[in-house]
Amino acid sequence: MRFGWVAPLVGSTCSWSRTAPRVPLRRRDIGSVGAGTRHQRFRTRLAGGRGGADGGAWAGGRVSLDLVRLVTDLRLLLQSSGFRKLFTVRLVSQCGDGMFQVGLATLFFFSPERMATATDVAAAFAVLLLPFTVVGPFAGPLLDRWRRRQVLLIGNAVRVALTLALAVLMVTVGVGPAVYVLALVTLGVNRFLLSALSAGLPRVVDREQLLIANSLTPTLGAVSAVVGGALGFVIGKVVPGGRVEDGVVLACAAALFGAASALALRLGRDQLGPDRAALARPGGVAALLADVRATAVELAAGARYLVARRTPGAGLGVMGVHRFLYGANFIALILMSRNLLNDPADAAAGLATFALLLGVSFVGNGLAIVATPLAHERMTPARWIVVCLGIGALSQVVLATSPVFAVVGVAAVLLGLSVQGAKIAVDTIVQADTEDAYRGRAFALYDVLFNAAFVGAAALAAFALPDDGYARPVFIAIALVYVAVAVTYARTPESPRELTAA
Repeated sequence: MRFGWVAPLVGSTCSWSRTAPRVPLRRRDIGSVGAGTRHQRFRTRLAGGRGGADGGAWAGGRVSLDLVRLVTDLRLLLQSSGFRKLFTVRLVSQCGDGMFQVGLATLFFFSPERMATATDVAAAFAVLLLPFTVVGPFAGPLLDRWRRRQVLLIGNAVRVALTLALAVLMVTVGVGPAVYVLALVTLGVNRFLLSALSAGLPRVVDREQLLIANSLTPTLGAVSAVVGGALGFVIGKVVPGGRVEDGVVLACAAALFGAASALALRLGRDQLGPDRAALARPGGVAALLADVRATAVELAAGARYLVARRTPGAGLGVMGVHRFLYGANFIALILMSRNLLNDPADAAAGLATFALLLGVSFVGNGLAIVATPLAHERMTPARWIVVCLGIGALSQVVLATSPVFAVVGVAAVLLGLSVQGAKIAVDTIVQADTEDAYRGRAFALYDVLFNAAFVGAAALAAFALPDDGYARPVFIAIALVYVAVAVTYARTPESPRELTAA
């Protein structure tokens, strides 16, 4: 098993209190988390804490002062015991996920015995993501009813069993229908776990720290997945080749899933929510079936709430489009690595090039960790999203100039910064402007949009991209879409709409 792809994937003005209770957002509280209050907090810090009804005067400040404050924010955030425990679960879980996924690129895209075409790559992504687009909505209502700590505990334990079963099948039988089914189910559980991690985050950090928390968790989680993939590559080099190699790497991934499950026990049973009122329902199979039957109604209610609330709905819409455009680029990157930048017959060289470009794109993700909190010192989260969309447009203009490796690498860094920077801001808006009763559904819808957008991008790639992945007109068209989305979103009101209690 060789190194493969890893599916791609806040500042404070108030003093930190480790003893202050973490309470869920209530409907009557949400108005106070609106754009004026939240954005004023981002701005007043550089003005020495001065602010007023007009949003507060704010100064440019010095970059060195920004960095000091960023480091201070990080240090204060990591003093939260609940955040550290939840963050550790994410890192270990996603490291195992990266190790698990390490063979998927070889199987679908970089197998020496098969050529990679635009249609093949699109079909592979559809197989991997379309089932979760259909099943994913059921996660939200369950996350709003089940203890999220238990979801992390049991979900990772289920992945241990599934991955060990996969390891046995790989060693004894080889690749077959059962392997594909178990791999799909395992990846589906992972998406459920990521939703639970996001929904539980506001329960372990103060509201004012969500920007920094959202900067750290998804990006470093993705980095942890890359580390897991690299470990899988190293393990594959030191064990005998063939089926034994696949089985050993999968067994190591199962061990990491088991560790993540055990680490979840360090969190309190009710620490990640939901509220006790949401748990006060009869248990058993009948109640579970009732939950499933009610999913469609509750998910529709969640979608209506997000749209009515305005800011979270608009943010999710922007990220859906962003993910679609990113997906088209991601598929183009696979095809260029395999068929344009290397001899198409040399699958190993194609895989190495793709791994290198993927690593380069994570440099952009890393830049987003630093740039996003600093940008929010000077602008609102919504304005930063517009800037990130502009960076995405720039990445496509750069990519359209030439298909050489250096140009592709620069475009990958810019796109990585664009995607991750926008995602951090959208996560913050969705979490801050969505009350706890709807937060699980919000992030389940988030996952559905991510998967559906990528499937849509795969369909576009199958028709619009050549087998070598490089199509200048497509990249120019994507740049124009980025500009159009940025202009449209810039005209959207930044303040969440007040909703009366139901």
